[in-house]
Amino acid sequence: MLNDASRQRPLRTLVLGGTRSGKSAFAEELAGRAGPVRYVATAAVDPADGDFADRVAAHRERRPADWQVVEGDPVRALAEPTPMTLIDDLGTWLTGRIDARSAWESPRGTVAPDVEELVAAIAGYAQPLVIVSPETGLGVLPGTRSGRLFADEIGTLNQQVAALCDEVYLVVAGVPVRVRESGNATAVAASVVSDTQQSAVTVQGGGAAAQDSGSGSAATSSAPEVPAAEIPGAADPMYDLSGEAPVFGIVAPPDQHVRVQAQERQLQLTKPAGALGRLETLGNWVAACQGVCPPRQFERARVVVFAGDHGIARHGVSAYPSEVTVQMVANILAGGAAVNALARLADATVRVVDIAVDADTDPAVSAYKVCRAGGAIDREDALTEAQVNAALAAGRAIADEEIDGGADLLIAGDMGIGNTTPATVLIAAITDTEPVLAIGRGTGVDDAGWMRKAAAIRDAMWRARPHLKDPVALLRVAGGADLAAMAGYLAQAAVRRTPVILDGVVVTAAALLADALAPGASAWWVAGHRSTEPAHRAALTKLGLEPLVEMEMRLGEGSGAVAALPLVRAAVAALTEMATFGEAGVSTADDTAPATP
Repeated sequence: MLNDASRQRPLRTLVLGGTRSGKSAFAEELAGRAGPVRYVATAAVDPADGDFADRVAAHRERRPADWQVVEGDPVRALAEPTPMTLIDDLGTWLTGRIDARSAWESPRGTVAPDVEELVAAIAGYAQPLVIVSPETGLGVLPGTRSGRLFADEIGTLNQQVAALCDEVYLVVAGVPVRVRESGNATAVAASVVSDTQQSAVTVQGGGAAAQDSGSGSAATSSAPEVPAAEIPGAADPMYDLSGEAPVFGIVAPPDQHVRVQAQERQLQLTKPAGALGRLETLGNWVAACQGVCPPRQFERARVVVFAGDHGIARHGVSAYPSEVTVQMVANILAGGAAVNALARLADATVRVVDIAVDADTDPAVSAYKVCRAGGAIDREDALTEAQVNAALAAGRAIADEEIDGGADLLIAGDMGIGNTTPATVLIAAITDTEPVLAIGRGTGVDDAGWMRKAAAIRDAMWRARPHLKDPVALLRVAGGADLAAMAGYLAQAAVRRTPVILDGVVVTAAALLADALAPGASAWWVAGHRSTEPAHRAALTKLGLEPLVEMEMRLGEGSGAVAALPLVRAAVAALTEMATFGEAGVSTADDTAPATP
């Protein structure tokens, strides 16, 4: 076995992890135990990429002053031995080699000569060596030819390097887990499986690789248990704070038999068939939701605005400061916001609920408060497990309160500076949309703010990728308490057979998760409008919904849904109040058709 006897360090160590996992910091600490280090930085910094340049600068500041930094080709660096060398990382090295060969559209294996040269240099290097590389299974890669090429090439490279190394670490959420150890790879792999109960470790030919199970980080089992959030006023027995995620009931679809009755009635009304266009299909949907034809006009349309702050707002992704959230909560409570004005016109009432505002609010709105803001999702989870469960339960309880209070149509609104960032992360991750194609201007950020927002969304999507099949985990990692509460509210509305008009990008992001929590829930929703946020279009397409209006709105608050409410009322009025041909004594097209000879 190859070891550096003087320092008791294995000769070669591979450190794997996803973006922002802490793999570089851990590798630096590991290598630095031996004294001064030669640091081989493989990234070529693009001056136009300010965010990446900032990351490189942060790495430089973190390194001790007595370290030797070599920027460039690790193969050339390994030709000159030093007591300790750290290569960070193979991902940027591989990207550079693919760029150099213009091979992004070339067949796999085009960079094989470069890979073989690097592997040979590592194999022949006789001094201690720590190598950092991205674990492709923990990252968000575009579903394109280039993305698949990179995933295949880095996966092959990592396996070849791991076969040369004496130990391999996987770093998850800053926690290093050794998945291969000198002399006892099989035993250590079995220990990792036992300890984490989440990583599947395969040992072949003396090597070991940890595969993400998609159920959380490899260190979950050792994390301290977080007590359930305490929320004043949540005495409803449905509001379960036991720490378990709430389970939603089965969603029955709207009554198809009544829908057919409505379609038949539309043909009898005093108009050419289909002359009212989508108003007709909208009225048919309302009848199916209510289970009666003709349908009843809505008597208590209710808007609930879910307010919450987000840690990512502290990092320049919005044109407004976070304190605007609490100020707007007070404004909505006083009736002075846009949603209040539109709701008065549309004959709806408005309620605002503080779910995660980063300030004290009026007790009238804070009974379901889960936390004060959430984590910055590009570098940490938005919520703890207890908080996301409490937020989902809060949303469910709020829906029950409104429906039990007589609401026959529900609208969800949002209020929170920075909330389009997690909404875009959720939508782009679920719909497999490139970050730059999903990102909008939100509150109206300038170009620099848009770039910061793009970087934050890209990094958060990397963190979200392992959880795409788990809606609760996705809300915990990349969402927020307000989004989770909205998801619970929308899911429970469908369980309770109550129609909903969806609003903009934030509410529709929550709707995607709600439809996963309560499959079939989307049948109980219509899209009020389509906002200018690009992610909103992707979310509506995923849900199979067409907006009722398109007015270039991007305010949130439920304003777009409320603006569409008069159209929904009009659809009900047409189906219910129009006379039939028989009632009005009006001839039909069949009555005026010429007789057949």
